[in-house]
Amino acid sequence: MSKRDYYEVLGVEKNASEEEIKKAYRKLAKKYHPDINPGDKGAEQRFKEINEAYEVLSDPSKRKQYDTFGHAGTGGQGGFGDFGGFGGFGGFGGQGDFGGFGDIFDTIFGGGFGGTRRSNRPSKGNDLRVDLDLEFEEAAFGITKEVKVNRQERCEVCGGTGAKPGTSTKTCPQCGGTGQIRYRQNTALGRFETIRTCDACHGEGKIVEEPCTECRGTGKTYKSRKITIKVPSGVDNGSVISLKGEGEPGERGGPNGDLFVYIRVRPHKFFKREGENVYCEIPITFVQAALGDEITVPTLDGKVKQVIPEGTQSGTVFRLRGKGIPRLNDRGRGDQYVKVVVDVPRKLNSEQKELLRKFAEATGDEVNPGHKSFIDKMKDAFGV
Repeated sequence: MSKRDYYEVLGVEKNASEEEIKKAYRKLAKKYHPDINPGDKGAEQRFKEINEAYEVLSDPSKRKQYDTFGHAGTGGQGGFGDFGGFGGFGGFGGQGDFGGFGDIFDTIFGGGFGGTRRSNRPSKGNDLRVDLDLEFEEAAFGITKEVKVNRQERCEVCGGTGAKPGTSTKTCPQCGGTGQIRYRQNTALGRFETIRTCDACHGEGKIVEEPCTECRGTGKTYKSRKITIKVPSGVDNGSVISLKGEGEPGERGGPNGDLFVYIRVRPHKFFKREGENVYCEIPITFVQAALGDEITVPTLDGKVKQVIPEGTQSGTVFRLRGKGIPRLNDRGRGDQYVKVVVDVPRKLNSEQKELLRKFAEATGDEVNPGHKSFIDKMKDAFGV
Protein backbone atom coordinates (compact mmCIF):
# COMPACT_ATOMS: atom_id res chain seq x y z
CA MET A 1 0.00 0.00 0.00
CA SER A 2 1.39 3.42 -0.97
CA LYS A 3 2.18 5.89 1.76
CA ARG A 4 -0.14 8.80 2.41
CA ASP A 5 1.00 12.36 1.88
CA TYR A 6 2.77 13.54 5.05
CA TYR A 7 0.86 16.83 5.10
CA GLU A 8 -2.37 14.88 4.89
CA VAL A 9 -1.24 12.61 7.74
CA LEU A 10 -0.74 15.62 10.05
CA GLY A 11 -3.77 17.46 8.70
CA VAL A 12 -1.90 20.64 7.73
CA GLU A 13 -1.48 22.68 4.55
CA LYS A 14 1.72 22.42 2.49
CA ASN A 15 2.62 25.99 3.42
CA ALA A 16 2.14 25.31 7.16
CA SER A 17 4.67 26.89 9.52
CA GLU A 18 6.96 24.89 11.80
CA GLU A 19 4.82 25.84 14.76
CA GLU A 20 1.63 24.67 13.01
CA ILE A 21 3.26 21.34 12.16
CA LYS A 22 4.49 20.88 15.71
CA LYS A 23 1.08 21.76 17.14
CA ALA A 24 -0.70 19.31 14.82
CA TYR A 25 1.79 16.58 15.68
CA ARG A 26 1.39 17.06 19.44
CA LYS A 27 -2.38 16.82 19.19
CA LEU A 28 -2.30 13.63 17.09
CA ALA A 29 0.52 11.99 19.06
CA LYS A 30 -1.42 12.43 22.26
CA LYS A 31 -4.59 11.03 20.69
CA TYR A 32 -3.03 7.91 19.16
CA HIS A 33 -0.20 7.09 21.60
CA PRO A 34 -0.18 3.34 22.45
CA ASP A 35 -0.25 4.05 26.19
CA ILE A 36 -3.49 5.95 25.70
CA ASN A 37 -4.89 3.19 23.48
CA PRO A 38 -3.52 -0.09 24.92
CA GLY A 39 -4.09 -3.08 22.61
CA ASP A 40 -5.41 -0.93 19.74
CA LYS A 41 -3.34 -1.97 16.73
CA GLY A 42 -4.98 0.64 14.53
CA ALA A 43 -3.96 3.43 16.90
CA GLU A 44 -0.43 2.03 17.11
CA GLN A 45 -0.08 2.01 13.31
CA ARG A 46 -1.51 5.51 13.09
CA PHE A 47 0.99 6.66 15.72
CA LYS A 48 3.86 5.27 13.66
CA GLU A 49 2.56 7.04 10.58
CA ILE A 50 2.28 10.36 12.46
CA ASN A 51 5.83 10.02 13.80
CA GLU A 52 7.17 9.27 10.34
CA ALA A 53 5.47 12.34 8.87
CA TYR A 54 6.66 14.60 11.66
CA GLU A 55 10.24 13.32 11.49
CA VAL A 56 10.40 14.49 7.88
CA LEU A 57 8.34 17.70 7.99
CA SER A 58 9.98 19.00 11.19
CA ASP A 59 13.42 18.92 9.56
CA PRO A 60 13.82 21.82 7.07
CA SER A 61 16.24 19.94 4.80
CA LYS A 62 14.18 16.74 4.77
CA ARG A 63 11.00 18.73 4.21
CA LYS A 64 12.58 20.47 1.21
CA GLN A 65 13.59 17.11 -0.26
CA TYR A 66 10.11 15.75 0.34
CA ASP A 67 8.43 18.79 -1.24
CA THR A 68 10.61 18.32 -4.32
CA PHE A 69 10.72 14.55 -4.79
CA GLY A 70 7.90 13.23 -2.60
CA HIS A 71 8.47 10.02 -0.62
CA ALA A 72 11.42 9.17 -2.88
CA GLY A 73 13.21 12.21 -1.54
CA THR A 74 13.20 10.85 2.02
CA GLY A 75 15.62 8.05 1.13
CA GLY A 76 13.20 5.34 2.24
CA GLN A 77 13.14 6.57 5.84
CA GLY A 78 10.24 5.71 8.04
CA GLY A 79 8.69 2.44 9.07
CA PHE A 80 9.14 2.85 12.78
CA GLY A 81 8.47 -0.82 13.52
CA ASP A 82 12.22 -1.46 13.68
CA PHE A 83 13.11 2.04 14.87
CA GLY A 84 15.07 2.54 11.68
CA GLY A 85 13.78 6.05 11.37
CA PHE A 86 14.94 6.95 14.89
CA GLY A 87 18.64 6.46 14.27
CA GLY A 88 19.03 4.89 17.71
CA PHE A 89 16.80 7.64 19.19
CA GLY A 90 19.20 10.18 17.77
CA GLY A 91 16.67 11.05 15.10
CA PHE A 92 13.71 13.35 15.40
CA GLY A 93 15.77 16.12 13.94
CA GLY A 94 18.94 14.89 15.68
CA GLN A 95 17.96 16.50 18.97
CA GLY A 96 18.87 14.97 22.29
CA ASP A 97 15.37 15.63 23.67
CA PHE A 98 13.78 13.71 20.82
CA GLY A 99 12.95 16.81 18.84
CA GLY A 100 10.24 18.09 21.10
CA PHE A 101 9.16 14.66 22.35
CA GLY A 102 9.92 15.72 25.90
CA ASP A 103 6.97 18.11 25.69
CA ILE A 104 4.77 15.37 24.26
CA PHE A 105 5.61 12.96 27.08
CA ASP A 106 4.93 15.72 29.63
CA THR A 107 1.48 16.13 28.11
CA ILE A 108 0.72 12.42 27.90
CA PHE A 109 2.30 11.11 31.10
CA GLY A 110 2.41 14.19 33.33
CA GLY A 111 6.20 14.64 33.13
CA GLY A 112 9.19 12.37 33.47
CA PHE A 113 7.46 9.56 31.57
CA GLY A 114 5.42 9.00 34.75
CA GLY A 115 1.68 8.59 35.05
CA THR A 116 -0.75 9.97 37.53
CA ARG A 117 0.88 10.10 40.95
CA ARG A 118 -0.75 10.42 44.31
CA SER A 119 1.34 11.23 47.30
CA ASN A 120 0.92 8.80 50.17
CA ARG A 121 2.17 11.40 52.63
CA PRO A 122 -0.04 13.24 55.16
CA SER A 123 -2.00 16.14 53.67
CA LYS A 124 -3.84 19.08 55.20
CA GLY A 125 -7.64 18.96 55.45
CA ASN A 126 -10.05 21.20 53.54
CA ASP A 127 -10.43 24.83 54.57
CA LEU A 128 -13.96 26.10 55.29
CA ARG A 129 -15.69 29.48 55.00
CA VAL A 130 -18.55 31.10 56.90
CA ASP A 131 -20.05 34.60 56.59
CA LEU A 132 -20.70 36.69 59.70
CA ASP A 133 -23.03 39.72 59.72
CA LEU A 134 -22.22 42.51 62.20
CA GLU A 135 -23.84 45.76 63.24
CA PHE A 136 -21.89 48.96 62.62
CA GLU A 137 -20.92 49.38 66.26
CA GLU A 138 -19.99 45.69 66.65
CA ALA A 139 -17.52 46.00 63.81
CA ALA A 140 -16.14 49.23 65.24
CA PHE A 141 -15.52 48.07 68.80
CA GLY A 142 -15.27 44.29 68.42
CA ILE A 143 -17.46 41.55 69.87
CA THR A 144 -17.55 37.84 70.66
CA LYS A 145 -19.86 35.83 68.40
CA GLU A 146 -20.82 32.23 67.78
CA VAL A 147 -21.06 30.77 64.28
CA LYS A 148 -22.52 27.45 63.17
CA VAL A 149 -20.22 25.27 61.07
CA ASN A 150 -21.14 22.05 59.30
CA ARG A 151 -18.00 20.04 58.70
CA GLN A 152 -16.48 16.59 58.46
CA GLU A 153 -14.76 15.36 61.60
CA ARG A 154 -12.84 12.23 62.52
CA CYS A 155 -15.26 9.52 63.50
CA GLU A 156 -15.44 9.30 67.28
CA VAL A 157 -16.36 5.60 67.18
CA CYS A 158 -13.37 4.30 65.20
CA GLY A 159 -10.99 7.18 65.86
CA GLY A 160 -10.77 7.97 62.16
CA THR A 161 -9.42 4.57 61.07
CA GLY A 162 -12.63 3.54 59.32
CA ALA A 163 -12.36 0.08 60.89
CA LYS A 164 -14.96 -1.42 63.21
CA PRO A 165 -13.89 -1.11 66.87
CA GLY A 166 -11.91 -4.18 67.85
CA THR A 167 -10.62 -4.68 64.32
CA SER A 168 -7.87 -3.00 62.35
CA THR A 169 -6.92 -2.14 58.81
CA LYS A 170 -4.52 -4.27 56.79
CA THR A 171 -1.83 -3.37 54.30
CA CYS A 172 -3.15 -3.38 50.75
CA PRO A 173 -1.90 -6.60 49.11
CA GLN A 174 -2.07 -5.10 45.64
CA CYS A 175 0.28 -2.15 46.18
CA GLY A 176 2.08 -3.35 49.31
CA GLY A 177 1.00 -0.25 51.23
CA THR A 178 2.49 2.29 48.82
CA GLY A 179 -0.84 3.37 47.36
CA GLN A 180 0.68 3.19 43.87
CA ILE A 181 0.99 0.59 41.14
CA ARG A 182 3.80 0.51 38.58
CA TYR A 183 2.89 -0.46 35.02
CA ARG A 184 5.47 -1.39 32.41
CA GLN A 185 4.51 -1.24 28.74
CA ASN A 186 6.29 -1.90 25.49
CA THR A 187 5.42 0.79 22.97
CA ALA A 188 6.58 1.94 19.59
CA LEU A 189 9.03 4.20 21.42
CA GLY A 190 10.41 1.49 23.66
CA ARG A 191 9.61 0.26 27.15
CA PHE A 192 8.09 2.75 29.57
CA GLU A 193 7.02 2.65 33.19
CA THR A 194 4.03 4.55 34.52
CA ILE A 195 2.89 4.96 38.10
CA ARG A 196 -0.80 5.12 38.89
CA THR A 197 -2.99 5.23 41.97
CA CYS A 198 -3.85 1.78 43.31
CA ASP A 199 -7.49 1.06 42.47
CA ALA A 200 -7.83 -1.43 45.35
CA CYS A 201 -7.09 1.00 48.20
CA HIS A 202 -7.54 4.26 46.23
CA GLY A 203 -4.04 5.38 47.16
CA GLU A 204 -4.44 4.91 50.91
CA GLY A 205 -2.14 1.87 51.16
CA LYS A 206 -4.55 0.22 53.61
CA ILE A 207 -7.79 -1.73 53.29
CA VAL A 208 -10.63 -1.83 55.80
CA GLU A 209 -12.01 -5.37 56.03
CA GLU A 210 -14.73 -4.64 58.62
CA PRO A 211 -15.97 -1.05 58.18
CA CYS A 212 -17.10 1.05 61.12
CA THR A 213 -20.91 1.16 61.20
CA GLU A 214 -20.90 4.83 62.23
CA CYS A 215 -18.82 6.23 59.35
CA ARG A 216 -19.14 3.25 56.96
CA GLY A 217 -15.42 2.90 56.68
CA THR A 218 -14.65 6.48 55.70
CA GLY A 219 -13.22 7.45 59.09
CA LYS A 220 -15.21 10.72 58.97
CA THR A 221 -18.69 11.90 59.94
CA TYR A 222 -20.54 15.19 59.43
CA LYS A 223 -21.10 17.31 62.51
CA SER A 224 -22.70 20.67 63.20
CA ARG A 225 -20.63 22.74 65.60
CA LYS A 226 -20.94 26.15 67.23
CA ILE A 227 -17.60 27.93 67.28
CA THR A 228 -16.86 31.03 69.33
CA ILE A 229 -15.18 33.84 67.42
CA LYS A 230 -13.55 36.88 68.99
CA VAL A 231 -14.03 39.70 66.48
CA PRO A 232 -11.36 42.41 66.95
CA SER A 233 -12.27 46.10 66.91
CA GLY A 234 -11.92 47.89 63.59
CA VAL A 235 -13.01 45.13 61.19
CA ASP A 236 -14.86 46.22 58.07
CA ASN A 237 -16.71 44.77 55.10
CA GLY A 238 -14.53 42.09 53.52
CA SER A 239 -12.32 41.56 56.57
CA VAL A 240 -11.37 37.91 57.05
CA ILE A 241 -10.69 36.21 60.38
CA SER A 242 -8.68 32.97 60.22
CA LEU A 243 -9.22 30.23 62.80
CA LYS A 244 -6.39 27.72 62.48
CA GLY A 245 -7.33 24.05 62.70
CA GLU A 246 -11.11 24.61 62.68
CA GLY A 247 -11.52 23.20 59.17
CA GLU A 248 -11.92 19.57 58.14
CA PRO A 249 -9.54 16.78 59.21
CA GLY A 250 -6.47 16.01 57.13
CA GLU A 251 -5.67 12.85 55.22
CA ARG A 252 -3.37 10.13 56.52
CA GLY A 253 -2.75 11.93 59.80
CA GLY A 254 -2.31 15.38 58.25
CA PRO A 255 -3.33 18.57 60.09
CA ASN A 256 -6.84 19.99 60.04
CA GLY A 257 -7.74 22.70 57.59
CA ASP A 258 -8.60 26.26 58.69
CA LEU A 259 -11.86 28.16 59.06
CA PHE A 260 -12.10 31.55 57.37
CA VAL A 261 -14.76 33.97 58.67
CA TYR A 262 -15.77 36.67 56.16
CA ILE A 263 -17.17 39.83 57.75
CA ARG A 264 -20.20 41.70 56.41
CA VAL A 265 -21.12 44.97 58.17
CA ARG A 266 -24.68 46.28 58.02
CA PRO A 267 -24.98 49.98 57.06
CA HIS A 268 -25.74 52.54 59.79
CA LYS A 269 -28.74 54.87 59.57
CA PHE A 270 -26.74 57.93 60.59
CA PHE A 271 -23.02 57.28 60.18
CA LYS A 272 -21.03 56.47 57.09
CA ARG A 273 -17.59 54.92 57.23
CA GLU A 274 -14.50 55.43 55.12
CA GLY A 275 -11.57 53.48 56.48
CA GLU A 276 -10.98 54.58 60.07
CA ASN A 277 -13.10 57.75 59.81
CA VAL A 278 -16.85 58.23 60.18
CA TYR A 279 -18.99 60.92 58.57
CA CYS A 280 -22.38 62.41 59.38
CA GLU A 281 -24.60 65.41 58.55
CA ILE A 282 -26.34 67.67 61.10
CA PRO A 283 -29.08 70.15 60.10
CA ILE A 284 -29.00 73.62 61.69
CA THR A 285 -31.29 76.61 61.31
CA PHE A 286 -30.50 79.87 59.55
CA VAL A 287 -30.51 81.61 62.91
CA GLN A 288 -28.01 79.14 64.38
CA ALA A 289 -25.76 79.55 61.36
CA ALA A 290 -25.99 83.35 61.44
CA LEU A 291 -25.76 83.97 65.16
CA GLY A 292 -23.77 80.90 66.22
CA ASP A 293 -24.81 78.22 68.70
CA GLU A 294 -23.78 75.07 70.53
CA ILE A 295 -25.32 71.89 69.19
CA THR A 296 -25.40 68.24 70.29
CA VAL A 297 -23.69 65.76 67.95
CA PRO A 298 -24.12 61.96 68.18
CA THR A 299 -20.88 59.92 68.11
CA LEU A 300 -20.03 56.24 68.49
CA ASP A 301 -19.19 56.99 72.13
CA GLY A 302 -22.34 58.99 72.89
CA LYS A 303 -23.39 62.62 72.48
CA VAL A 304 -20.91 65.51 72.53
CA LYS A 305 -21.21 69.30 72.25
CA GLN A 306 -20.02 71.17 69.15
CA VAL A 307 -19.74 74.97 68.91
CA ILE A 308 -21.15 76.50 65.73
CA PRO A 309 -19.36 79.83 65.17
CA GLU A 310 -21.27 82.93 64.11
CA GLY A 311 -21.67 83.14 60.33
CA THR A 312 -21.17 79.43 59.66
CA GLN A 313 -21.95 78.54 56.04
CA SER A 314 -23.99 75.55 54.95
CA GLY A 315 -21.66 72.64 54.11
CA THR A 316 -19.03 73.55 56.70
CA VAL A 317 -17.30 70.42 58.09
CA PHE A 318 -16.14 70.11 61.69
CA ARG A 319 -13.61 67.51 62.83
CA LEU A 320 -13.98 65.55 66.06
CA ARG A 321 -10.58 64.02 66.77
CA GLY A 322 -10.45 60.45 68.01
CA LYS A 323 -14.19 59.84 67.58
CA GLY A 324 -13.84 57.50 64.61
CA ILE A 325 -13.17 53.75 64.24
CA PRO A 326 -10.47 52.04 66.35
CA ARG A 327 -7.53 51.00 64.17
CA LEU A 328 -7.52 47.27 63.44
CA ASN A 329 -4.66 45.50 65.27
CA ASP A 330 -3.22 48.86 66.29
CA ARG A 331 -3.61 51.70 68.75
CA GLY A 332 -5.54 54.89 68.24
CA ARG A 333 -8.70 55.78 66.37
CA GLY A 334 -9.81 57.67 63.34
CA ASP A 335 -11.82 60.91 63.43
CA GLN A 336 -15.44 61.89 62.98
CA TYR A 337 -16.35 64.57 60.43
CA VAL A 338 -19.56 66.52 60.97
CA LYS A 339 -21.06 68.43 58.06
CA VAL A 340 -23.62 71.11 58.99
CA VAL A 341 -26.40 71.88 56.53
CA VAL A 342 -28.58 74.97 56.94
CA ASP A 343 -32.21 73.91 56.96
CA VAL A 344 -34.26 76.55 55.14
CA PRO A 345 -37.91 76.61 56.27
CA ARG A 346 -40.40 75.75 53.52
CA LYS A 347 -43.51 77.26 55.11
CA LEU A 348 -43.65 80.61 56.91
CA ASN A 349 -46.58 82.34 58.52
CA SER A 350 -47.31 86.01 57.87
CA GLU A 351 -45.51 87.21 60.99
CA GLN A 352 -42.35 85.31 60.06
CA LYS A 353 -42.45 86.62 56.51
CA GLU A 354 -42.83 90.19 57.78
CA LEU A 355 -39.83 89.77 60.08
CA LEU A 356 -37.74 88.50 57.19
CA ARG A 357 -38.79 91.41 55.00
CA LYS A 358 -37.67 93.82 57.72
CA PHE A 359 -34.41 91.93 57.96
CA ALA A 360 -33.97 92.25 54.19
CA GLU A 361 -34.59 95.99 54.36
CA ALA A 362 -32.05 96.31 57.16
CA THR A 363 -29.41 94.51 55.09
CA GLY A 364 -30.19 96.48 51.94
CA ASP A 365 -31.83 93.61 50.06
CA GLU A 366 -34.92 94.42 48.02
CA VAL A 367 -37.81 91.97 48.04
CA ASN A 368 -40.04 92.70 45.03
CA PRO A 369 -42.59 90.58 43.17
CA GLY A 370 -41.08 89.06 40.05
CA HIS A 371 -37.62 89.01 41.62
CA LYS A 372 -35.98 86.39 43.76
CA SER A 373 -37.19 86.59 47.32
CA PHE A 374 -34.86 86.59 50.26
CA ILE A 375 -35.81 82.96 50.88
CA ASP A 376 -34.81 82.08 47.28
CA LYS A 377 -31.52 83.88 47.75
CA MET A 378 -30.94 81.85 50.88
CA LYS A 379 -31.65 78.68 48.94
CA ASP A 380 -29.19 79.71 46.25
CA ALA A 381 -26.55 80.67 48.78
CA PHE A 382 -26.83 77.55 50.88
CA GLY A 383 -27.60 75.09 48.10
CA VAL A 384 -30.69 73.78 49.87
